[in-house]
Amino acid sequence: MYIIIIGAGEVGYNLAKLLSYEGHDIVVIDHDQERYQRTAENLDVQAILGNGTSYRILEQAGIKSADLLVAVTTNDEVNIISALMAKRYGVERTIARIRNPEFLHENAPMNAKNLEIDLLIHPESETAKATIMLLKQTAATDVIEFCDGKVSLIGIQLDRSCPILEIPLSQLAQKYRNLVFRTIAIQRKDITKIPKGDDIFLPNDRIFVITKTEAIPDVIRLAGKENEKIENIMILGGGQIGYLIAEELEKDHNVKLIEASVDKSQELAEKLSKSLVIQGDGRDINLLAVEGIIDMDAFIAATGDDETNIISCLLAKHLQVPRIISLINKPAYTPILPTIGINAYLSKQMITVNGILKFIRRGEIVSVASIPGIAAEAIEMIPKPGSKITKKVLAEVHFPRNAILGAVMRGETVFIPVGSTQIQPGDKVVIFAMPSAIREVEEMFN
Repeated sequence: MYIIIIGAGEVGYNLAKLLSYEGHDIVVIDHDQERYQRTAENLDVQAILGNGTSYRILEQAGIKSADLLVAVTTNDEVNIISALMAKRYGVERTIARIRNPEFLHENAPMNAKNLEIDLLIHPESETAKATIMLLKQTAATDVIEFCDGKVSLIGIQLDRSCPILEIPLSQLAQKYRNLVFRTIAIQRKDITKIPKGDDIFLPNDRIFVITKTEAIPDVIRLAGKENEKIENIMILGGGQIGYLIAEELEKDHNVKLIEASVDKSQELAEKLSKSLVIQGDGRDINLLAVEGIIDMDAFIAATGDDETNIISCLLAKHLQVPRIISLINKPAYTPILPTIGINAYLSKQMITVNGILKFIRRGEIVSVASIPGIAAEAIEMIPKPGSKITKKVLAEVHFPRNAILGAVMRGETVFIPVGSTQIQPGDKVVIFAMPSAIREVEEMFN
């Protein structure tokens, strides 16, 4: 496809990188010299310095030939105007990132339907949902659902007390053959690898496992961990994400929300019905102590400042809060977080990229997800009749080296595919793949 991306911030940059890996023709437009230069020097795409609402710039980018326009600047007006202009040029599909959630309301005079924009994506809502899902699995570092919620990809940080260390994966699969699971990736320090049968787990590995959603507690228990009950939660940051998390969690939990701004604190106190809103600096250990952080079951750092989030999470860890989740905006920080004890973290940018990729690839590709700090994607696909993957048993299929089949859902049954399995049209198949293998995987399913 010929794709124009407006905005070369973290969302636009990472989206362009992933799509260019797959062989799409990408043009990125940004008015900022530094972001333009970063894109031009580091990515195999065409970069243009200019305003995405300028018809001259859009025509220079080849808008008349584009199949898709994605506007992901931090300015709602720029994104919406760019998408509207693209439709006037005959672009088939448009996507716009928005910060104002009112555009999502069905009754809003300017929603996606009325604006004729194919997808309006609100990163803050998506991030809040992902945070709440992660909070429910207290022993996991990542939780992503597939196959209508019946299959889950979970991340688990292994410690030295893990009972399955240094055992070949082939032996583990045989020993626990009644448990539906497959290890699809191991992150060891900064290296992510797709494991083979003779690979073993080591202390401090971050592993990623595909399993039936109902079997998550059993898989977590296998790794020597247990989910803990969450009742008392402290949230740092009263921006849109913090507010949305508190609004949902206060229904069933005791929530305290800390916000530095006096005006915003007063506004939040009026909008939230049950949460206790505290005005103060979440990096102040004395404030945290006075507000009872040692009695908290979970601490969520949801400010827009990575350094504040990391420092406050380290304070919460020092005070032995059982569950700690941090929002991270800068991808450069993700490799160091597990080494300092922050194992559960989310990236608003990557969650946004995942939502856009899912829309772009809709059809045979049902869902797609990237994990912060991991250079690979989890993809849910449905093979077409007559596709390569359906013609032979898997042992006879030349599957890409840097990809692995995780799980298959056939009807209502979820199972782990083996060499004798033959994929059928209509199956929902979850695959984990490095960027270099994604295009080849797609070809096998088409």
